[in-house]
Amino acid sequence: MPNALLVYPAYPPSYWGSQFALEIFGMKAIFPPLGLLTIAAMFPPGYDLRVVDMNVAPLNDSDLEWADLVFTSTMVVQRESLKTVIERCNRAGVPVVAGGPHPTTFHEEISGVAHFVLDEAEEIFPEFLHDLENGTAKAIYREPRKPDVTGTPVPRFDLINVKDYYSMCVQFSRGCPFDCEFCDIIQLYGRVPRTKTPEQMVNEFEALYRLGWRGQLFLVDDNFISNKRDALKLLPVLAEWQKARGYPFTLFTEATVNLARMDELMDVMIEAGFNAVYVGIETPNPKALLKMKKPQNVRKQEDQYLLNSVRTIQHKGMQVMGGFILGLDDDDESAFDAQIDFIQEAGIPMASVGLLTAIKGTDLYKRLKRENRLLDQSVGARADSVVNLISVNVPLNFIPEMDPVTLAEGYRRVITTLYDPTLENYFKRCLTLLTHLKAVPHLLKPQSRNALFGAMMAVRRRLSPRQVPAYQQFMARVAKDHPRMLPEATSLAVQGYHFEKITRQQISIQDFKDFLAAELEQFKEAVSHPLQDVETIGNRRQALFTRVRTRYESIPGDFRHDEDGIEPAMETFQSSVNARVEQFTHSAAT
Repeated sequence: MPNALLVYPAYPPSYWGSQFALEIFGMKAIFPPLGLLTIAAMFPPGYDLRVVDMNVAPLNDSDLEWADLVFTSTMVVQRESLKTVIERCNRAGVPVVAGGPHPTTFHEEISGVAHFVLDEAEEIFPEFLHDLENGTAKAIYREPRKPDVTGTPVPRFDLINVKDYYSMCVQFSRGCPFDCEFCDIIQLYGRVPRTKTPEQMVNEFEALYRLGWRGQLFLVDDNFISNKRDALKLLPVLAEWQKARGYPFTLFTEATVNLARMDELMDVMIEAGFNAVYVGIETPNPKALLKMKKPQNVRKQEDQYLLNSVRTIQHKGMQVMGGFILGLDDDDESAFDAQIDFIQEAGIPMASVGLLTAIKGTDLYKRLKRENRLLDQSVGARADSVVNLISVNVPLNFIPEMDPVTLAEGYRRVITTLYDPTLENYFKRCLTLLTHLKAVPHLLKPQSRNALFGAMMAVRRRLSPRQVPAYQQFMARVAKDHPRMLPEATSLAVQGYHFEKITRQQISIQDFKDFLAAELEQFKEAVSHPLQDVETIGNRRQALFTRVRTRYESIPGDFRHDEDGIEPAMETFQSSVNARVEQFTHSAAT
C-alpha cells in the first residue's frame, strides 16, 4: 500500500494569518489546508494517507521516512517554505508532487519536483495516479478545461485535528465574472462561475458537524455572489440546516461590493448565519478604480457609493472586512489620507492595506510589460485572495507613477496610523462598526459572565500599557451602549492586538534593513577617506559588527520568522563590509 504524505508548507506571519491572535484563542493555525484535504478525498482506497500542516506541526524526518510520495499544494506566499520542503524531500529521496495556485503560475521557476499537477485537479488527478501506478507518469499534468465542481468530493476533514484551527473552510464556487486588472483569479479559475450543488454543501457541513466542529466556517469563494442565482438556491438550504441545529457555524466569505445592492441575497445570507464578508474595496479613488477595470466599485450618480455600500452591509448585520491597495496608477500623495479617512469613517476594523504588485499572467502584468515598467524581481509577493498584502520589506516589482520613496513612506504612515501603538484608531473603528452593525439574535453567541470576563482579561493581559486605556474605554462604551455585542467586541480586540503587533513586526524588520543600509554607506565613506590606516579601519569594522549585532538582538524573538529576509540582509551587509576592508588593505599594501 503506497504511503502518501500530504504536506502543507508554512505561511509567514501576515495580517490575515492572525498568528498573534491565535496565541490568545489557544489555537495553532487560522485555516486548514482545504486544497490538500480535497485532493486527499480523490485518492483510491489503496493509499495510506497522512497530512502534515506545517502551520500546526513541524515536518519531521520520521514523516519522510514513512512516505513513498509527498504531495504539496501551495499559494505564492508559501513559496519559501515549499523550497525547504522540496529540498528535504530530495535529500530523503522522496519524490514530490506539487500543485496549487503557486506552481500553476510559477512551475517553471520551481526545481526538485518530480511531477506537477497544475490547474484544478478534479479531472486530471485520477489520470496522474493511473500513470504513476503504471510507471508512466509525466513531469507535468495540466487540466485542459475548468472542471465541473459538482463532481468534487467532500474534503477529508477527518485527516486533521479540527481543534487546531480557528476556522474551518469549505468552497461553494470557483471563478468570477469581473475582470479586475490586478487580479489573477480569472486566470486560475475563469470568468464563468461554477458552483457545487446545495446537497454537496450540506454534506460538507455535515462532515464537519459530525467531527464535532462548532464555530467559524469560511466559505473561501473568491466572490460568493458571482453566481447570484445559485447562491440564492443554496442559502435557504443552509439556513434550514443551521436552524435545525441551533446555528453551530458562524459563516463568513468574500464578495464584491455590489452585494450591497442585493437586498434579498443579504437577507438570506443573514438567515443562513453569515456575520462577516471580506470586500475588495481597493481605494476610494474612482479614477483609479476605473483604470484598474473595477467599475463595480464605482457608481457615477452616487458620490459616496463605497461608503454607503459598506454601511448598507453593516446595517444588515454583517461586518465588512476590507482589502485596500496603494501604488495604483492615478494615485497621488492625497491617496494616503484618503485611505485612512475612508477606513476610519466606514468603521472597518480589519483592513489590509497593501502595495500593488503585478502578478504574472494578469492584465496588469501584461500592461506594465508593454509599458516597460516591470522590474527584474520576483513577482511572488502576493499571498492569496483572502491575504492581498505586500509586506513593507518587499520591494515593488514595477515602476509606479508615484515616486517610490514617497509611496513607501506613505504606505508606512497609513498602516502605522490604522494600527497605531495605542490602538486608539483601531478601537474608534470598532465602535463605529458596532454603532452601525445590526444586532441579529441568531448571530449573537451568548457567553456566561465568567467566560466573558475571562476572555476580556485575557486580552487585557496581552496588551501593552499604552494600549490598555483605549481598550478599557472601548469595552466600557460597548458595555453601556451595545451590551449584547460584548463577545464580538472582545473578539475584535484580539484581532486588533494581532494587527498592531504584526504592523510593528514588519516595521521593525524594515527598520533593521534600513539601519544596515545606512551603516554600510557610512562605512564606505569612512573607508574612502585617504587618511585612514589599516588598523583604524579594522577597528571600525569590529565596532560596526558589534553595533549591528546589538541592534539585531534587539528585535523581539517572536518578530523573527524564516522569510523575514534578515539573515540574507546580514550576510550581504557583512560581505560588503569585508570586501571594502579587503579592498582598502590591498590598496594600502600597494
